[in-house]
Amino acid sequence: MKPDSFVGTRIRERRQIAGLRQADLARRIGISASYLNLIEHNRRRIGGKVLLRIAEALGVEPSILRDGAEAALLGALRQAVADFPEAGAELDRVEELTGRFPGWAALVEAAHARVQSLERTVEGLQDRLAHDPELEAALHDVLSTAASIRSTASILVETDALEVEWLNRFHGNINEDSARLADSSRALVAYLGQEAAAETDRRLPQEEVEAFLADRSFYIPQLEAPGGSVAAVVGESSLTPAAQRVLEAYLVGYQRDAQALPMAVLQSALDGSVAPDPLVLAQTCAAPVGLVLRRLASVPGLTSAYGLCDRSGAFLLRKEAPGFTFPRLGAVCPLLPIFQALGQPGVVVRESVTQLGAREAKFSCYALAEPTAASGYNRPPLVQAAMLLLPDQTAGDAALPVGTTCRICARTPCPARREAVIL
Repeated sequence: MKPDSFVGTRIRERRQIAGLRQADLARRIGISASYLNLIEHNRRRIGGKVLLRIAEALGVEPSILRDGAEAALLGALRQAVADFPEAGAELDRVEELTGRFPGWAALVEAAHARVQSLERTVEGLQDRLAHDPELEAALHDVLSTAASIRSTASILVETDALEVEWLNRFHGNINEDSARLADSSRALVAYLGQEAAAETDRRLPQEEVEAFLADRSFYIPQLEAPGGSVAAVVGESSLTPAAQRVLEAYLVGYQRDAQALPMAVLQSALDGSVAPDPLVLAQTCAAPVGLVLRRLASVPGLTSAYGLCDRSGAFLLRKEAPGFTFPRLGAVCPLLPIFQALGQPGVVVRESVTQLGAREAKFSCYALAEPTAASGYNRPPLVQAAMLLLPDQTAGDAALPVGTTCRICARTPCPARREAVIL
């Protein structure tokens, strides 16, 4: 149904909100009540002049009656329907909902956004519980101390007669272990109860940089124009000195890429109905594929996930997207195409993937490994692999299921599983 099919519905709702009778509104705008009745029931198309008079009489902008809810609200509601198909929501009536009940539509959109935020929080907490080294060390200390106390207590209970010297030694051990257990428990409770600000202080420099870039959608307008200053961008940040050094190295590469492939050129190619396919864009823009991958990760308004790892498989940069996350701690899923690209540098790997989790989404994944420095005699070159993921709405081949990390991936059986899932 066309977006303007409910102009009459919106007029009726606005008239009722204003407390006007149909006849009163018809008299104000100079048409018959019967004609207004047909308009309000979407049985007659409405001309521009009549719409302007109605909007003036109702005290609203003509665009509110003509266009209804904003496109962003409609898009958010359609995404909510796609995320929860089991609810059986009538997708073909979403325009009617936004037109007749804009407040309820906004409430549904806000609730859906809240659910998405909570899902990301839960996933982050699951990952933290599974792979936080400080938490793991604290739990290990508590469990090992408790086991020591239990072992000593068992000796005291099961042994009929002990020399005084040994009895005093065991009692001393229990006293020391009990004190250590109390200290470890207090430290664990304090660690789990720390506020978000304190947690920010514990972030690694790489995580600080990724948070800085995520707040800007990985797009730095100051460096897109000629003459932009990397030092100025770094100086405006509130990062730690170690994180600033990491950010500076990244921004130097960002500025170099912006000069080699200006964002205006790339957006022009995208606006020219060129599919967001890196190979096609590379040919259109006369640019290397690796450069296109990096620049696509920074296009404003383009949903994308991006990862960069070195030859050891350690991730140097992570950009997440709804439906795809990278673990903060622990090894990532070895099935990701980026590791396939590491084994064949220079070859563009393409694969449709979907990440198992609370919100599954299909992505077109492009990965490419390239040398970062010239190699010497008998020395393999240093290589970095980049992976770009773009939403894939096609109904083609089945997507390759991948996970985040084994501890919280429910895929069974999986030939690449390294350890048991804890969920």
